[in-house]
Amino acid sequence: MNIDFHGQLKAELGELEGRGLYRSPKALEGATGAKAAIDGREYLLFCSNNYLGLASDPRVMEAARNATVKYGWGSGASRLISGSQRLHRQLEQALAELKETPAAALFPTGYMANVGAIAALTSAQDTIIVDRLCHASIIDGCRMSRAKLQVYEHNEPDSLRRALNRSGKYRRRLVITESVFSMDGDLAPLPDIVNLCRHYEAILMVDEAHATGVLGEHGRGALELFGLQGEVDIVMGTLSKAIGSIGGFIAGREPVVEYLRQKARSYIYTTALPAAACAAGLTGIKIIRDEPERRRKLWENVTYVKEGLKALGFELLGGQSQIIPALTGDEAATIRLSEHLFRQGIFIPGIRPPTVPKGRCRLRITPASTHTQDDLDTLLDAFRTATPI
Repeated sequence: MNIDFHGQLKAELGELEGRGLYRSPKALEGATGAKAAIDGREYLLFCSNNYLGLASDPRVMEAARNATVKYGWGSGASRLISGSQRLHRQLEQALAELKETPAAALFPTGYMANVGAIAALTSAQDTIIVDRLCHASIIDGCRMSRAKLQVYEHNEPDSLRRALNRSGKYRRRLVITESVFSMDGDLAPLPDIVNLCRHYEAILMVDEAHATGVLGEHGRGALELFGLQGEVDIVMGTLSKAIGSIGGFIAGREPVVEYLRQKARSYIYTTALPAAACAAGLTGIKIIRDEPERRRKLWENVTYVKEGLKALGFELLGGQSQIIPALTGDEAATIRLSEHLFRQGIFIPGIRPPTVPKGRCRLRITPASTHTQDDLDTLLDAFRTATPI
C-alpha cells in the first residue's frame, strides 16, 4: 500500500499550528547576554538560562579562543579512544570540587548525562521512582533502562514513601528528582527525600542543572543550600546554564563515576567535548567561586521582578528559585502576551503543551545578574501595558 508519508507529516504539522502548538525558533544574532539581536533589532532577553551572564563574559570567550588555538576545535574521537584531553580531566576535577564529591564524569550535554547514567545504572530487575515533573531527559533514561518506572506526585514526600513501601522486591530502587524544577521554578523538599531514601535504603539521584552556580553560599547548588553535601549518591548537573559553557556531568563517589565511564553508552559512543568548551567551563567555575556578587545581583533582580509582577496581578509559580513562571492560561492567550512583549522589544517565548500541562501555559521569565535596573523596569512596563489575560 502506498502511504503518503510526507502528506501525513504535513497534516500533523498543520494540526499543531491550528492548536497553537507550532514552534518557530527565532535566530539570535551575536552573543547571548542580557540583550540579543534578532533580525537586526535589539531585544531584552528574559528567557535564557545564562543566569550569571557567563556565556558572553569576555574571560570565558577568551579561554575558549585560547584553547581552540592550542588544541584545535573538534576533539576527534570519543573519550575512550583518542578524544580525552588534559582539559577534560581538569574540568572533571573542578566539577567534583564544586559539588564536593570524590569524582565526576563529563558528558557532551546534560541530556546525555541523565540518559546515560540512568540507563547504565538500572535494568529490568530494578525500579525507578521519579517526581511527576522531572525533565524529559530523565524520563527518556528511565525508558531506555527497562526498569519499572513509578511516578510520585510532585514534591510530595508521602507519595514517594508509598512508592518505596511497595517496591521492596526490586534489586535497586533509584529515586530521581530535580532540585530546581525548570518550568515551575520550585525546589524539591530534599531533606525529606534524603531521609526517605536513607530509611528505605534507596539510591538517590538529584538533577542540579538549574541550581548549580546559583544556589548555596558558594554556588554549589541546592545540596549546599540544604546542607546535604555527601548525602546524595548521584549528582547530575550541566555547564550550559549558570556556568556559561556546554556539557553535562555526573558527580559522586568513585565507583559510581568509574562505572559510568565503562558502561554509559552516551559517554562511550559519542565524540568528546571540544577542549574549548572545557576551558570555558573551567573559567566559568572560577568566576562563580571568585565573584559571589554575581549571585547577589541575580537575586536582587529576581526579587524585583517577582514583586513587580505580583503587583500587576500576575499569578506566579515557584517562589524559591531564579525561575519566574507567570501563568497565562491557554495557548492563544500565551501567544498574544508573548507577541505583545516582542513588539515592545522583549523576548520571552510562550511555554505550551507538551512541555507543561494543558491549561497551564506560561511565560518562563528568567532575569540574569547582568540585567540593569532600566532593563527590569522596561520588562515590567511592557507587562503593565499588556491586554489582560
